[in-house]
Amino acid sequence: MLVEHCYECHAGSAKKVQGGLRLDSRAAARTGGESGPAVVPGDVEASLIVSALRHDAFEMPPGKKLPESIAADFEQWIRRGAADPRDSADAVASVDHHAAAKQHWAFQPVRSPEPPSVQHAEQALSPIDRFVLARLEPHGLRLSPAADRETLVRRATFDLTGLPPTPAEVDAFVADDSPRAFARLVDRLLDSPRYGEHWGRHWLDVARYADNKGYVFFEEKRFPWAWTYRDYVVRAFNEDLPYDRFVLQQLAADQLVAAERPAGSSAVEGGDRRALAAMGFLTLGARFMNNTHDVLDDRIDVVTRGLLGLTVTCARCHDHKYDPVSQDDYYALYGVFRSSVEPTLPPEFLPSPETDEYRQFQAGMDERLARLSDFIDAQREQIIAGSRKRAGEYLLAVHERRNHPDTENFMLLTDKGGLNPAMIKRWEVYLKRSRRSPDDPIWSVWHAFAALPDDGFAEQAKGTHATLFGDQRPADAAPINSLVRETFAEAPPLSMREVAERYGEALGLVDEQWDRIAAASQPGEPRFDDAAALREVLYGANSPPMIPRELAWGFLDLLPDRPTQDEYKKLLKEVETWSMNQPGAPPRAMTLVDARTPYDPVVFVRGNPNREGEPVERRFLTLLSEPNEPPFAHGSGRLELARKIVDPSNPLTARVMVNRVWMHHFGRGLVTTASDFGLRSETPSHPELLDWLATRFVEEGWSVKQLHRLIMNSAVYQQAGLDVNRAAARGDEGDAGQIRRTVDPENRLLSFFPQRRLSFEMLRDSLLSVAGSLDDRVGGPPTNVLGGFNSRRTIYGFIDRMDLPGLMRAFDFPDPASSSPGRERTTIAPQALFFMNDPFVAEAARRLAARADVRSIATDEQRVEHVYRLLFARSPDADELSAAKAYLASSSDGASGDSAWKYGYGRVDEDTQRVAGFTELTHWTGTRWQASGQLPDPKLGWVFLDRQGGHPAATIERCAIRRWTAPVDGEVEIAGQLHHRPEPGNGVRARLVSSRHGVLGTWSAHHTSVDTGPVRTRVAAGETIDFVVDFNGEILHDE
Repeated sequence: MLVEHCYECHAGSAKKVQGGLRLDSRAAARTGGESGPAVVPGDVEASLIVSALRHDAFEMPPGKKLPESIAADFEQWIRRGAADPRDSADAVASVDHHAAAKQHWAFQPVRSPEPPSVQHAEQALSPIDRFVLARLEPHGLRLSPAADRETLVRRATFDLTGLPPTPAEVDAFVADDSPRAFARLVDRLLDSPRYGEHWGRHWLDVARYADNKGYVFFEEKRFPWAWTYRDYVVRAFNEDLPYDRFVLQQLAADQLVAAERPAGSSAVEGGDRRALAAMGFLTLGARFMNNTHDVLDDRIDVVTRGLLGLTVTCARCHDHKYDPVSQDDYYALYGVFRSSVEPTLPPEFLPSPETDEYRQFQAGMDERLARLSDFIDAQREQIIAGSRKRAGEYLLAVHERRNHPDTENFMLLTDKGGLNPAMIKRWEVYLKRSRRSPDDPIWSVWHAFAALPDDGFAEQAKGTHATLFGDQRPADAAPINSLVRETFAEAPPLSMREVAERYGEALGLVDEQWDRIAAASQPGEPRFDDAAALREVLYGANSPPMIPRELAWGFLDLLPDRPTQDEYKKLLKEVETWSMNQPGAPPRAMTLVDARTPYDPVVFVRGNPNREGEPVERRFLTLLSEPNEPPFAHGSGRLELARKIVDPSNPLTARVMVNRVWMHHFGRGLVTTASDFGLRSETPSHPELLDWLATRFVEEGWSVKQLHRLIMNSAVYQQAGLDVNRAAARGDEGDAGQIRRTVDPENRLLSFFPQRRLSFEMLRDSLLSVAGSLDDRVGGPPTNVLGGFNSRRTIYGFIDRMDLPGLMRAFDFPDPASSSPGRERTTIAPQALFFMNDPFVAEAARRLAARADVRSIATDEQRVEHVYRLLFARSPDADELSAAKAYLASSSDGASGDSAWKYGYGRVDEDTQRVAGFTELTHWTGTRWQASGQLPDPKLGWVFLDRQGGHPAATIERCAIRRWTAPVDGEVEIAGQLHHRPEPGNGVRARLVSSRHGVLGTWSAHHTSVDTGPVRTRVAAGETIDFVVDFNGEILHDE
């Protein structure tokens, strides 16, 4: 308040200090000016600042009386002693900075500007174009002409689906001369399931999605159901879930589903339980060796950077250095997320299937959960009872831990007394919280004695005892609990050990005699109420011994010894393994739920959880809140937080999302720092356009698909691109080109459409698409998409947070350790080497050449033309055509000589029921294909194939595989025989596997022949049929 309303005239930074009064330091405010002191601690009447604020003797600020609530706050502050941490004017620099920072453009309300008038209005297809032209025209620039139709259809298809258009789609668009042709194209692409996969991947970057936890201790490293969040995101984009609803579900779907449940329904009825999977947004972050504080920091980061564009976690140890975000703000959010816990077993979110498999799974799960629950109940009862019985010892341990805070002495302390370190910490936190109320009837005595030094304790304790219990105790002093008074009144303690013992005796006595006390007195009588209050120390909701059941892995630290801990880990692992690996196991949602008792946050001094500072309330950021806004009142406050984030009056949420969508269409956002709208961000290139889009976004129901339509149906999106550098090198860039290079070298003003790179996913998926091999199934558990020629779309690949594959890093895939605002753009040698040497690219090229539509073309020139249209949605130019024909002429076997049969090894993925990791055998002996010149091969073993048959390796990872690629669409009938001659061993297993349909048949043979078919199936051009043989589980005579 002082910075905002008083410093202009009453600070060292003022042009002239009025009345000799400065208010920018504690000393200056108390010294005052010409009329006397502004602040007199404890004396409201003598503090002139109060009369000035009330416009009594003075009128400050002049002519503008501030709200009465501010004067009342100052009165209360002065009456309490006017605590003021400002040692000098320098101490308020950060406060002054934060006050000024609130004027930053991003923190101002979103306006709804009118599209400006422009000189070249004929170029405008939408209001967006007017905003862009208004920035171009003062520099003598305008929009470029519209791109050709082949470019437009390719641009739009890649932008919305991440895949190239087919030649048929290109031809259809080029032939459509309707004025709404492009709008119809956009609508068709938005309706494609491929849209949600592509734009869902953009969001997964923000959500730092991965399929494992990073570094943890003994627990399962994978997130077994991370994919349910990924599938939720894909579905949300495909269904155009309103963005505000999307945010609400990701932060508080557990509460939304419960609120939407019809009255009288069960927990698995009502509400859209599919939305529970949305909470992976919070729970799928790295686990940081199970450091709770780091996990919560990560959740604060993904929410605030991902949704608000604010780097709030910079305020973990101190107020934000740049943005108006205080440490209090950080710990207010910390309290929200610490008041939320992950259930031991995540909930199912789909209707239970009525199958025998599921019933068998559920029966087994019930048994394992019952064993775990019985164990927890028994151990919890023992831990609670032991902690109550030894309360005095735990209190003493807390005091001694204060004197021996280092870890080594702490562990010696606990080992010596057989006390549980985790329970000591619970008592420690409890006592710290009680210290916030200096007049606490139970603990004020403890804190008074605990403040005395150990040396000379007995002597000093006499004075403290007299103050607490003697005749000189003030009449208006806060009362002390009568049972505590009785425990200490007779004589002062000689040591803190004795203080702890007396508290332990009092607590033990009230616990033992509670039934008699309750029978002899009634609620409302002092004796009953004091006994009940003391008993709450052992039985209340916030009591240290009352450990909650929802601790999951956190319960481990409270167990008394290693064997008990090992048993708990074993039982937890049984539940976890059964829920993941059983055939009938349903998918689960990685949710949070509110803790039974919310955590009351405090500021950690310099971010150190062992140094608790002042308490704060669970609430929203001060920057984005109204003055005197109440704290969150319901449970953890997650739902209230989510509603604050999507409140239309919030100046950040819509701006941030609109900017992200613009960035993915144009390669750069209107604000270049997509996840940082704070003071370090650049001013938007088109601030009025950003606000106009944000306004429309909210007005049109937070529809992301409608936002795409708005952007893509503009002339600025549909204009041609330019290669400015090449034009300058050729000397034919013209006046406009020279102006661009001088005025707008980075094309921030958008006078032409920018060139953009394909992401790693788009590159890989496009290769699969043009090869005719893309698996179009949506959703499901992750697979190793980099293992062999896996045909699944890249979004469905396993994301390894601990060891991200080098190929993905080479193509700028973001580190899933934290939320990513966008992809970097690097140019390094491994990118080129991938296209030159990688087996995946080679196989895609072979399949492209083997496509029926390619093979059926008679001439090389026509074949090159068609391949260019498949790859680039255009015809080759003269130089490209000439180079391609020369290459084909120099090729030994030509483009059409590729065989439809291949020979190699791989495995059958039991989850997808398709071949994964197929690798061709490269050594031909003249009679058989094998891995090298040696048999068995030193690395791959006995795997080989010849005219009569072959031999699998002694591992399920290297089955022997004959692969046939369908040259055209059609129907095939497959029939044959599986032969196994030797009598020893258990024979071999054969499977017929389609890349589209999965396993078509399974047979086994041992010392016999088995007919394998006939099997009829429809095939598509490029589909593979694999004849797979493995060793059937026993390594002996598998030829």
